[in-house]
Amino acid sequence: MSASKFPPSRTVDHCVLPVADLGAARERLTSLGFVVAPDGTHPFGTANCCVYLADGTFLEPLAQADDRAEREAARQGNMFTARDLAYRYRQGDEGFSALVFGTEDAAADHAGFVEAGFSGGSMLDFSRGFTDASGKTDKASFRLAFVGDWRAPDCFFFTCQRVRVPEVDRSVLQMHRNGAIRIKGIVLAAHRAHDFIDFVRVATNATSTNENRGATRIEVANAVLELLESKAMESRFGVSLPTDPGLRLHAIRFGVREVTETEALLRNAGIAYVKREGRLVVHPAPGQGATFVFEAE
Repeated sequence: MSASKFPPSRTVDHCVLPVADLGAARERLTSLGFVVAPDGTHPFGTANCCVYLADGTFLEPLAQADDRAEREAARQGNMFTARDLAYRYRQGDEGFSALVFGTEDAAADHAGFVEAGFSGGSMLDFSRGFTDASGKTDKASFRLAFVGDWRAPDCFFFTCQRVRVPEVDRSVLQMHRNGAIRIKGIVLAAHRAHDFIDFVRVATNATSTNENRGATRIEVANAVLELLESKAMESRFGVSLPTDPGLRLHAIRFGVREVTETEALLRNAGIAYVKREGRLVVHPAPGQGATFVFEAE
């Protein structure tokens, strides 16, 4: 299916980061200089404590609040819980399982994913409560369309249509001590990354890619996705890929106001980091899930 049949706007919306415990996630993310929103609960057994950025993107640390409810939802066809459970079964309770894109029409996305041969299962509609930093509450409603590749069991994408947006003030939640303003990019990795380019194109609606020496660059509306092979991963981040051939979500690149200020915060907090080409690389720890990269905006 040609990319032109998909809705034209496809932006990074948020990153799903499975965690074992929301308390530990809150502690870790706060130590990294982020403001963390109050806990939120889903009607199907999961819960989160999100980090909202000024560009509208966010991080979603995701925990199991009710294991029985989550499993029952998966049994009834809820692909969000099914993929969360599958990820935890294979990779444990900490990681980076899903990348989410914004959309105005999840139903059209779902039809496109089915036609392209990359459907990740049935759509999902749900609502949950939202509380801002002042304690004001409202209800948020969403419609999700899933896209998946059977060769990548530990990485999935979905589009998220915000059917009802809470009327709450997030400005305080977006003022991070580490200076983070937005998500600049996402790094994915596979031994044969080229095998997954069509999958990522369908998920992003990208019409062009730039391939160079084991690294493929895919630009979306508000960020850059990079698909890296093993040598490129070792060069960029100093880490080796797992032995399995599947695609993994690896790192989140944040644009910050001043890298020197971010570095001072990490140093004072006793957070281990590596400085590479002006970027600050913080490898995963409990409650963090992904590699975090802080770089100049």
